[in-house]
Amino acid sequence: MLNDSGDGGALPLASLNHISIVCRSVEASLDFYQNVLGFHPIRRPDSFDFDGAWLFNYGIGVHLLRSEDPEKLPKKREINPKDNHISFQCESLAMVEKKLEELGIPYVQSGVEEGGIYVDQLFFHDPDGFMIEICNCDNLPVISLSGEPIMACKRAATLIPQQHPQQAV
Repeated sequence: MLNDSGDGGALPLASLNHISIVCRSVEASLDFYQNVLGFHPIRRPDSFDFDGAWLFNYGIGVHLLRSEDPEKLPKKREINPKDNHISFQCESLAMVEKKLEELGIPYVQSGVEEGGIYVDQLFFHDPDGFMIEICNCDNLPVISLSGEPIMACKRAATLIPQQHPQQAV
């Protein structure tokens, strides 16, 4: 499958709709996702027979699901930028860092440098240990390896063709 050319076999997807997060306490997670990350509660189908909540902002939904056995959920671990996480773009990393400090939320700073372009990152956990990244990743251009145009955060990325030594002008 990795060698297939084109996307004729790929699923006809439009966008990311939501992420689901299993949590110990829907109330604690609601507070975090509303008051730390700025999500807004939205209506959830009444037909669900389990505890949960839906939130929405930034073009994405967060579905909180209360664990059937909260004590079996993994405990928070060390903040590791290489762990599973969701990333949010921000306008001011300094303001995010200040807010995290005011709220007493531990975080780890990291960064990426590629060709003189710098991306700053902050990583922290939600109440159940799910990792959140906040970054200025928009600094880094999205460059397709296949030559196909790609849509990126907040803008349509301009395709930047790969320069091969023999093609350099």
